[in-house]
Amino acid sequence: MPKLILAINPGSTSTKAAIFKGSGEEVELLHAKTIRHSTDSLPDDLFKQLPIRTQLVLEFLKENNVKLEDIDIFIGRGGPIIPLESGTYVVDENMVEILKTKYTAYHPSLLGGLIAKELADKVGKMAFIADPVSVDEMWDWARFSGLKEIERKSLAHALNIKAVIRRFCKNKNLNYKDLKLVVAHLGGGISVTAHVRGQMVDVNNANDEGPFSPERTGTLPVTQLVQLCYSGKYSEKEMLKLITKKGGLVSYLGTNDGKLIEDEIKKGNKEWQLVYEAMCYQISKEIGAMAAAAGGVDYIIITGGLARDEFLINFIKNRCSWIAPIEVYPGEDEMLALAEAAFFASNKKSYKTLN
Repeated sequence: MPKLILAINPGSTSTKAAIFKGSGEEVELLHAKTIRHSTDSLPDDLFKQLPIRTQLVLEFLKENNVKLEDIDIFIGRGGPIIPLESGTYVVDENMVEILKTKYTAYHPSLLGGLIAKELADKVGKMAFIADPVSVDEMWDWARFSGLKEIERKSLAHALNIKAVIRRFCKNKNLNYKDLKLVVAHLGGGISVTAHVRGQMVDVNNANDEGPFSPERTGTLPVTQLVQLCYSGKYSEKEMLKLITKKGGLVSYLGTNDGKLIEDEIKKGNKEWQLVYEAMCYQISKEIGAMAAAAGGVDYIIITGGLARDEFLINFIKNRCSWIAPIEVYPGEDEMLALAEAAFFASNKKSYKTLN
């Protein structure tokens, strides 16, 4: 029998809600809405936002004439919590405690599982999260930074990366556990990841390392970074913002607007083209590094919003196609990824719990 799935994805300025129908091996979108929040509409305390956002999701259901009791499966976006293996997790009381107290960053996505749990409890159903950014399957080798006081951390766009791998394997009739892959998620942040026999064994931490992106600096020359930190020009808070929000294309070009950059390049703006090519070059270099880390790969998969850019894809193909065949899955449909994860895990009883 078809099942209705409610997916919830809270962000800083919005709460995304969507209803899907799952049947057989397919998940189909029925209704979706991005509920926008003004800066003064939500309390500063993240967890005090829970009843407000929950009520907005209930209103979304009412708008679409869907009763809460008609929903079979509830899933919310998982936040930056403790390191865990990839998978779909039950939001039980232990997970609620983890989402509320054991997070590594104070981000609205922590509310996804909590909203799903609140609603599911009203009708006696199960709630889930799936593949949060803190998915950690890294090899022990990959944790060494070169300085004893600093350990490399796994932080990647795991939700979209794992969903794209599932689609790729289905399309090719392949088994993830038989493959070695490099998967590059290219968006506002960039995650280039190595996968060996069903596990994501190395990642460039999307906030700290790897290629520069539209908004983030990626890996920086360490000596010059230390000197900048002690220059007196920036506070710690300002430095962190510079690295994660004002780096990359924003630092060089003053914008992260891909359409504007594309238009400038078409007009013959050589300076902008050089900056954009430098980002493509760094992505290509990171793909090569991850392929070496995996000991060679069977395929390279490119996904994320930037994967729609033909210029970028062609640049990467010109430099990396000798490594392995390149497959492109543009976009990052997080809501569909959530719905698929919950539907398939529920059907196969393959969901997990954290002790």
